[in-house]
Amino acid sequence: MGETSGATRRPYRDEAHAIQARDVHFDFDSVPMHYIPGEVLATHIVNVMHLVLPEGERAMAECLAEALPLIDDERLREEVQGFIGQESMHAASHEGARAHLTSIGLDVDSYVSTIAWLVDRLLGDHGLTGRAREEWLKERLGLFAGMEHFTAVIGEWLLNADILEERGMHPAMLDLVRWHGAEEVEHRSVVFDAYMHVDGGYARRARTAVLATATLLPLFIVSTAYLYRNDPSPDKGRAWALQFISATRRGVIPSWTTFFTEMPRYLRRGFHPSQLGPMDKALRYLAHSPAARSAGH
Repeated sequence: MGETSGATRRPYRDEAHAIQARDVHFDFDSVPMHYIPGEVLATHIVNVMHLVLPEGERAMAECLAEALPLIDDERLREEVQGFIGQESMHAASHEGARAHLTSIGLDVDSYVSTIAWLVDRLLGDHGLTGRAREEWLKERLGLFAGMEHFTAVIGEWLLNADILEERGMHPAMLDLVRWHGAEEVEHRSVVFDAYMHVDGGYARRARTAVLATATLLPLFIVSTAYLYRNDPSPDKGRAWALQFISATRRGVIPSWTTFFTEMPRYLRRGFHPSQLGPMDKALRYLAHSPAARSAGH
């Protein structure tokens, strides 16, 4: 195990409830292209969250599965296995949304396939063995822990963004992103604690966190630009820059500055994801999500 300067390696018990995959069902049949009415650019920014980012989550789940043999804390092993199950359910649920948007004219399959190819090439195991394999595993865990910090923060924003309902966001899509966001809040500590268990070095944690920021922000920009450009609608409203400024000012989308303002908090030596605040609202939403009720729970 690596040096644990910065945060304390300890038995995994702080947020002691079982993380498990939930059976959910979403009906996207009536979802329009711009499911946040009058918010074309904002709709496509949300599309990035639930169509593109899951490709990274798939790689994250594969990385955690690879790390399982190195985790001897039974509680943490249980949570890692629950995390992997949740990410698999995310992928399946978002696939339904992607298929629907494709069916009504938004070409997302080719772009998502390209992202999946890049993720595999950049963040796969590369067939390494021995010490090189273990070091690359630690590097990926550090990178994914940094990324999960941002997805937890965005997940919390989705749970609290009442303006999405005020703007008339389609209920199925609102439920999809809030359900996903709530699970991001629920399992916010798992990848971080897996990293701390397997390595724990502060230098690697800081370096990979900066790299996570440098990766996610351009990904959001490029992906949003692609989806907006390929939107087949003849009228996309005002210029995209004006839409972006307006949506940011009104809180319809998270502020892009989050990628910078969150770094000082994550880089504190004593940081732990449980410091983000209580997860009560996330757990309440997961208990009453329309998608979970539709699945018979």
